[in-house]
Amino acid sequence: MTFTRPDNITALLLAGGASVAMHQEADEKIADYFERHQKLHNFKDESLNIIGHPTTHFAASSLWYFLSVQNQDELNKERAWTMRTALTITWLTTMGLKAIRDNETPNGKDWSWPSGHTSSSFTVAAVLDEFYGHEVGIPAYAVASLVAYRMIDTDDHWGSDIVFGATLGWVVGRTVAGRERELEIAGFEVVPFIPVTEKPAVGIGLLKRF
Repeated sequence: MTFTRPDNITALLLAGGASVAMHQEADEKIADYFERHQKLHNFKDESLNIIGHPTTHFAASSLWYFLSVQNQDELNKERAWTMRTALTITWLTTMGLKAIRDNETPNGKDWSWPSGHTSSSFTVAAVLDEFYGHEVGIPAYAVASLVAYRMIDTDDHWGSDIVFGATLGWVVGRTVAGRERELEIAGFEVVPFIPVTEKPAVGIGLLKRF
């Protein structure tokens, strides 16, 4: 269901296309800029690394689940299980894509694309946004964005790794937590858009039914 919905396929294809385009030249320029203007060091660097690590997310959601079971809290038990499910899907997909792509990070490490810290962090943010609304979702997305920034700032990932990782996490988190809800932006349904032109093209359309 997560990867068969047309709106999710469209979002991932667009992010994948952006990743390919960025990796031709933009990735190098972004990496060079961050190498000259590195902002995060020591405590800030390591803190965001821990906050954004998939292991941290799995541990926190597992604790959430077991405390809910102990307290016989069915609502939070279900929500914690949903979070674990979304994180598992994201992790398996991310690791599978890393193994297939198998490219190096700017600092020479293996399995660069996509960023696991970013995909996992955006999964958490998307699930929290679905459960608790924008009051919790917006700060969660802000933290996820800081994690993504950290991954570029420390040369752990290319910009294209971040773009696809964020999209993947958002798609999985929103779909798993939102169940059957269609993808919407400002009340408009997001649908695939293939214009009739001389050259092949693809994009997204915004549909509003009255």
